[in-house]
Amino acid sequence: MGTHVIKMPDIGEGIAQVELVEWFVKVGDMIAEDQVVADVMTDKATVEIPSPVSGKVLALGGQPGEVMAVGSELIRIEVEGSGNHVDVPQAKQIETPAAPVAAKPEPQKDTKPAAYQAPANHEAAPIVPRQPGDKPLASPAVRKRALDTGIELRYVHGSGPAGRILHEDLDAFMSKPQSAAGQAPNGYAKRSDSEQVPVIGLRRKIAQRMQDAKRRVAHFSYVEEIDVTALEALRQQLNSKHGDSRGKLTLLPFLVRALVVALRDFPQINATYDDEAQIITRHGAVHVGIATQGDNGLMVPVLRHAEAGSLWANAGEISRLANAARSNKANREELSGSTITLTSLGALGGIVSTPVVNTPEVAIVGVNRMVERPVVIDGQIVVRKMMNLSSSFDHRVVDGMDAALFIQAVRGLLEQPACLFVE
Repeated sequence: MGTHVIKMPDIGEGIAQVELVEWFVKVGDMIAEDQVVADVMTDKATVEIPSPVSGKVLALGGQPGEVMAVGSELIRIEVEGSGNHVDVPQAKQIETPAAPVAAKPEPQKDTKPAAYQAPANHEAAPIVPRQPGDKPLASPAVRKRALDTGIELRYVHGSGPAGRILHEDLDAFMSKPQSAAGQAPNGYAKRSDSEQVPVIGLRRKIAQRMQDAKRRVAHFSYVEEIDVTALEALRQQLNSKHGDSRGKLTLLPFLVRALVVALRDFPQINATYDDEAQIITRHGAVHVGIATQGDNGLMVPVLRHAEAGSLWANAGEISRLANAARSNKANREELSGSTITLTSLGALGGIVSTPVVNTPEVAIVGVNRMVERPVVIDGQIVVRKMMNLSSSFDHRVVDGMDAALFIQAVRGLLEQPACLFVE
């Protein structure tokens, strides 16, 4: 038997280190070739690491949340044959323990706590319901299993990264007595429990980017209300006529089209700012970042060349990108290179918001909830469909007057939607 060492791979783009997000194996597991053993995260995306060999896991090289250098030892596997000693860079990494390999020191590695020990620790964990609004993190497979077995996920303690609920957590929950596991605590009972959630993976990246954006960008926000009655009528008419053959349209592709047309007169807003080099780059292409909320946090997949897409082409691509982001399947290219960002909370959009600029961009357009309310038109009170746009800009690059004029241009296009298609 030999030992095969998998090193942290070079993921490209000059990345020197990555964060270990989650293990899918533990010490002692038998794994197959091409089986995914871990997820790691770069600044751009989550990447799956498969095993190139079959064998038994001898040791794991890090804990979830640990930042590891490219080329460092990720996992050690016992395999048939001599292992991978022909790999010169990897041979250097294991040069010190190479001599005792024949003496089998590896079982000692098994005594080291594995990076993935959720079930044992979880057995003693208290079952504490989450607060209202705290959505449990879990994969679709875990959610389906919980639904099938009648388990409310808010009562299940998650032992995965950032409190993610794993299949092992469901097993531990179901093994408890029904009186402890299945009943919600009294809403007026005193509570003294607490839970520490490590900030790792995507949540750590989001925190770092938000902190960096607020520290470096001179934010200012501008809010405008828009009458979208005519736009909604057009959208519904197009869906009624072409929805079955071309797909249903949401408001997003119309908003994207409005951005594309308005930016023709405001090139300083479709820009990125390198504040270290003191260079503003104005882009001809409109690459729209679509802020997308997933179970793990906020991601921004990029609709490339929105200026060249029809309503339905952009709508289809937005849907594809959103699904890829929510399922953690979006690649680095799909999560980078935006020139302006569009963010929307949909029906939960509220009245107003102050979105954070997605650096190095200089503008972000936020969509608030559409509501019917009375407005005065020509001295008459009528019911119209109204929606606010809450947009933020980098005041170092964008003057307040230009920002207001830009949003007013977007407003004019949305209130007279025929103008979206007049060249």
